[in-house]
Amino acid sequence: MQYRRLGSSGLQVSALSFGAWVTFGAQIGRDTARELIAAAWDHGVNFFDNAEGYANGEAERVMGEAIAELRLPRDGYCVSSKVFFGAEAEPRPTQRGLSRKHVVEACHAALKRLRVEHLDLYFCHRPDPDTPVEETVRAMDALVRQGKVLYWGTSEWPAALIREAHKIARAHHLQPPSMEQPQYNLLHRERVELEYAPLYAELGLGATIWSPLASGLLTGKYRGGFEGESRLGHSDKEWLRRVAVGDSGQRRLQRVTAFVQLAEELGVAPASLAIAWCLRNPHVSTAILGASRVEQLLQNLQALEVKLDDAAWQRVEAATS
Repeated sequence: MQYRRLGSSGLQVSALSFGAWVTFGAQIGRDTARELIAAAWDHGVNFFDNAEGYANGEAERVMGEAIAELRLPRDGYCVSSKVFFGAEAEPRPTQRGLSRKHVVEACHAALKRLRVEHLDLYFCHRPDPDTPVEETVRAMDALVRQGKVLYWGTSEWPAALIREAHKIARAHHLQPPSMEQPQYNLLHRERVELEYAPLYAELGLGATIWSPLASGLLTGKYRGGFEGESRLGHSDKEWLRRVAVGDSGQRRLQRVTAFVQLAEELGVAPASLAIAWCLRNPHVSTAILGASRVEQLLQNLQALEVKLDDAAWQRVEAATS
């Protein structure tokens, strides 16, 4: 395993981390979840990503139970939660968003579900147009000062709002956001590479990227359609299929086909190649993997072993442009 600093902080996170989105508490059972966390830990993963909204809080309960059963040393791993969407199927106004009330109460609920005394990373899962940024910054700062959160950050926030949060923190001597969690893969690059470009040096921002495989598209397994038991094949994941395929539709699938054919020519598994490409970006602190089978996770971890010359990487980018 490789380890990277979380932005300009001193926290060392594994270059590949493991997340619970759309699998824990929904697609897989508790025994499989425990096996996946054990396999990730055995291969050097030290960051486990979660959120209040994943399976309405059930994903955090499953992860917390698995980590407790495995008796992982608390000082050896990092665990996260995210706040915004709420943990209820139909949240009331005070059960979602980034108000001081929900930020604090969601943190306490996540601590209980994950069975920990503090969150290593705590993300604002989306911007909240109904809450002043200063209110959210002050709430996060209070949690840091209380020792309930070590580092806080944002997820899918526009660069202007991240800058505003830092400006408020500096003006009032508060803890600023340390990291951002954006989608980043060969098919989705603009925000990480263009919009956030000035922020890495300017603010010391670290990126904990999600969906390095574009919800599985870049594995090539959907070239024949979305039927079957895979993630995008489930009847209740139509919303995720729309997100993965995007507005370009057939054009995106053509790019995937070209990428998979090139991966086969290079003798590299498409999933490993796509993840390895993400890690080439020096601003990526960690790439969050998702898996429903141990074999799948182990294959994705092989991305660390991919070694190509610059000419080959240029071909990879050309195939997906």
